[in-house]
Amino acid sequence: MSIRVVVADDQELVRAGFGMILDAQDDIEVVAEAADGQEAVSAVRRHGPDVLLLDIRMPVTDGLEAARLVCAESACKVVMLTTFDLDEYVYEALYAGASGFLLKDVRRDDLVHAVRVVAAGESLLAPTVTRRLVADLVKRRREQPAAADGPPPPGLDALTAREVETLRLLARGLSNAEIARTLFVSEHTVKTHVSNVLSKLGLRDRVQAVIRAYESGLVTPGAP
Repeated sequence: MSIRVVVADDQELVRAGFGMILDAQDDIEVVAEAADGQEAVSAVRRHGPDVLLLDIRMPVTDGLEAARLVCAESACKVVMLTTFDLDEYVYEALYAGASGFLLKDVRRDDLVHAVRVVAAGESLLAPTVTRRLVADLVKRRREQPAAADGPPPPGLDALTAREVETLRLLARGLSNAEIARTLFVSEHTVKTHVSNVLSKLGLRDRVQAVIRAYESGLVTPGAP
């Protein structure tokens, strides 16, 4: 089954270029293009795609608001498109539910890989954005620090002990393969744990899992 994609950007050449690259793949189908945020939301409602590539700076309805609407209304994964890797709105978009971001000068192979990764439930977070995300969470929690060890903080009690440990490692940036080696289990088992964590906590993807882990105090910056 093909990965269904909507490409939304107010620059026609960007839309057309991304669309041609993705449509050339056997497992990806571009079902619609949009020139502004309102059109992007309408396209998602109409076509029910798996992934929305969304320019963060859009006319009519901006990319951030469009991302909020799409993430609130559907299971479509949103990847923000931006010119700058430290665009302040990318950071806000992650809180809105976006699964990550891509620079507009992304290489052809990286674009295709990104769509496949996000469609599979993974996330796209550059180290610079991750550091900013954690820094903000630290600031929010500085008056109520919590230890990384000990019982799960409130809100995580639905998880098993192994799922809590999986979430802790995921939040520290480990891949499924690295988590598997750390816990001495198979990658398939790790994927099952991650899926259970997202389902039990009502999270869309790994990005939101990282946010929840730090906000709850399960993981603290600088902890080994």
